[in-house]
Amino acid sequence: MTEPVIALKAASLTLMGNAGPVDILHDITLDVARGETLGLVGPSGSGKSSLLMLMGGLERATGGSVKALDHDLTQLDEDSLARFRRGNMGVVFQSFHLIPTMTALENVATPLELAGQRDAFERAEEELRSVGLGARLDHYPAQLSGGEQQRVALARAAAPRPALFLADEPTGNLDGETGKAIMDLLFGLRDRHGATLVLVTHAPELAARCDRVVRLQDGRIADDSARLEAAQ
Repeated sequence: MTEPVIALKAASLTLMGNAGPVDILHDITLDVARGETLGLVGPSGSGKSSLLMLMGGLERATGGSVKALDHDLTQLDEDSLARFRRGNMGVVFQSFHLIPTMTALENVATPLELAGQRDAFERAEEELRSVGLGARLDHYPAQLSGGEQQRVALARAAAPRPALFLADEPTGNLDGETGKAIMDLLFGLRDRHGATLVLVTHAPELAARCDRVVRLQDGRIADDSARLEAAQ
């Protein structure tokens, strides 16, 4: 049997709030298969984004274990986690997180340069053209629409050829038509690079495109076999 790309075993997350510790996730056990598209759904505050952050090593589990590509993320220090993400994960957020003083090309190329890629700018241009921004390479984020900025973020996530794509409400700040175009691009990039995709969404039509849907409720998995019906 093929080893899962992501494996969580009894993973929990507790964060400190003003009134003391707050339990965010409780005993999450979940495997994600190589090449699978997994949708995480549930009401606001159910723990979807926190679970995605655990998978990406952006939050550290306070209990249990989180493995990605055979690396135990709970045992890596911050520098090791950053290197692991840089080489293996593409992360896309609802907010675009672009550097405002850099052009679209520079925003995509800079992480590649930091990773030692000699063809950073060539690869960045290729990815930007693949998301329809060949004519916007030298534009700054303030000169781009929201949909165009998210396309830059997608190109930046795809440029390292990651094994994993993690997307947290990537269409949340976009209108419906633009959001659909962004999701088409995200699934297209996943297919082109043969990556595994984990997607947080409130939109049933997006969840319906996933191979599997996991519904969260109050920081626990409520359903691990859902499709569109459970996402609604």
